[in-house]
Amino acid sequence: MNFELKALSLSSAAVAKCDLLVLLVPQAFEPAQDPLSALVEAAVRHGDWSHAAGKQLHCYQPAGVQARRVLLVGAGSGSQRDVRTALGSVSPMLKAEGVQHAVLCLSALDDAPAAVRASVHSVADASYVYTLTKPQAKAKALGLQKVTVGVADKRAATPAFEQAVAVALGQGLAKEWGNRPANHATPTLLAQAAKDLAKHAAIDCKVHGPKEVAKLGMGAFLAVAQGSKEPLQFIELTYQGAAKSQAPVVLVGKGITFDTGGISLKPAAAMDEMKFDMCGAASVLGVFRSLAELKPAINVVGLIPACENMPDGGAIKPGDVVTSMSGQTIEILNTDAEGRLVLCDTLTYAERFKPAAVVDIATLTGACVIALGGVRSGMYANEDSLGQALLHAGEKSQDLCWQMPLDDDYAEGLKSNFADVGNVAGRAGGSITAAKFLQRFVGIMRWAHLDIAGTAWKEGAAKGATGRPVPLLVQYLLDSAAAAKPVKTAIKPKPKSAPGKAPAKAAKAG
Repeated sequence: MNFELKALSLSSAAVAKCDLLVLLVPQAFEPAQDPLSALVEAAVRHGDWSHAAGKQLHCYQPAGVQARRVLLVGAGSGSQRDVRTALGSVSPMLKAEGVQHAVLCLSALDDAPAAVRASVHSVADASYVYTLTKPQAKAKALGLQKVTVGVADKRAATPAFEQAVAVALGQGLAKEWGNRPANHATPTLLAQAAKDLAKHAAIDCKVHGPKEVAKLGMGAFLAVAQGSKEPLQFIELTYQGAAKSQAPVVLVGKGITFDTGGISLKPAAAMDEMKFDMCGAASVLGVFRSLAELKPAINVVGLIPACENMPDGGAIKPGDVVTSMSGQTIEILNTDAEGRLVLCDTLTYAERFKPAAVVDIATLTGACVIALGGVRSGMYANEDSLGQALLHAGEKSQDLCWQMPLDDDYAEGLKSNFADVGNVAGRAGGSITAAKFLQRFVGIMRWAHLDIAGTAWKEGAAKGATGRPVPLLVQYLLDSAAAAKPVKTAIKPKPKSAPGKAPAKAAKAG
């Protein structure tokens, strides 16, 4: 999608050439002497339309307006949430036949930066079409090609616009990899996607195979992968936007490219959705795509343990005991609680970077879906300021999370008679006990855990990956960069001979 930011008054919007003009009108709208204001006044006066968020009035070739189609949309209070509600209702019109260039006029809204962020997010989400294994959908993807976002003050809105476009790119990449079927998103293909990101300045990629992972002593990660014919891949991305001396933020994304549950086999119903079990990994890829555009003064490491969880004859069995990279032994009470096994070794590996903070992202537990549904991601943090920073980033980006407890009493159920710890506790508080398991492997690091099992994808008619929590994570990183002391940037242009192959042709949670 080609987004453009433009200074646009209501008078200039009226003469803008486009296939569709969408005018967002808040309750506090003050009409001027122009055709669009006259149209709004007449619609309200006759009771045909109101300013309520999402309320629409379709017009065709109204007098004095250049656009063939005009859509008046109520923006309520003009808040970011109301703007998203308004534009969410516009999705069918953006996908209508003959609409290749749309103009979104936000000039009547007071908070232009918030409106711009919400608008770019909504349009990018509405225009996304999955096509990789659905050739007939490619025609739809050729519809809307350009969106001009019009604001009263372009200069004031430019930073928000640039951030929103970068986040849209990252979220789109996360959606794409989340939506791909497991045979088109193997650990090897996921690793190739990470290598492709290394074409961008300041990003490097290293991939560790089974032998390297074994040498590192990642016994829990190896145990999950041993039932699959697909070789595991341990992906290590680095973004250097600040001095090497600055401690990085480490993002850890769960990369189970398909989760059958292993020997503790999942029910057949909706098992196809377990291709989404790598959405944590996809979000890390998406964040790095956004970082490549925004180039913030911060260092970031992305770690992705990628493998399948399959019920082969060589797969781990309930009751098996494995030794993690930390040296702690783990009794495998349920092979469908595999996500925490690949994550615990990765958290131990993260210590070598002496990070400023570690945030892991995982479609970890069905229990989190029961607790929070699909509105907010579950968030755990062992340090208050980190938790507050993530909450604030979620509110600012409207990619919401909710802080959950980490009381030590919740860890009682993880005790084992045959190992240092069991990999599951009872049903009660399942998302919390999973977080308590991970906390054992964090040591003294500042750590947060995002359980995105309820927010990473949608079910039903709208089935598909959401690309969350890319907006939250990018906002957190930008806030962290802004809070850090000024440092000389370490970003350097990458030489033309930079490594990185062309994308390979494409041949709830534990």
